Amino acid sequence: MLERTAEIFQALSTVSRLRILLSVVDGDRTVTEIVQATGLSQPLVSQHLRTLRGLRMVRVRRRGRKAFYALEDVHVMTIVRDAIAHVREDLIR
Repeated sequence: MLERTAEIFQALSTVSRLRILLSVVDGDRTVTEIVQATGLSQPLVSQHLRTLRGLRMVRVRRRGRKAFYALEDVHVMTIVRDAIAHVREDLIR
């Protein structure tokens, strides 16, 4: 269990993955939409999505030829939002 937890924190340790998670927090997004929202390249977004899917942080739903990504579990965003709030508190001090 601790190894899996460490994998989750490792996945959350990159700015790119945090940007991707924040881009899908409000609903389904295509890779193209995630690329536009994050400013990352399409291959990089696809690589990170593969990692996030493997850890069950995002899910994919296919409609025709399009794939839509969304949060798999709101617990992930709770961790991210708490961490952002912690950083904001430190910046205010």
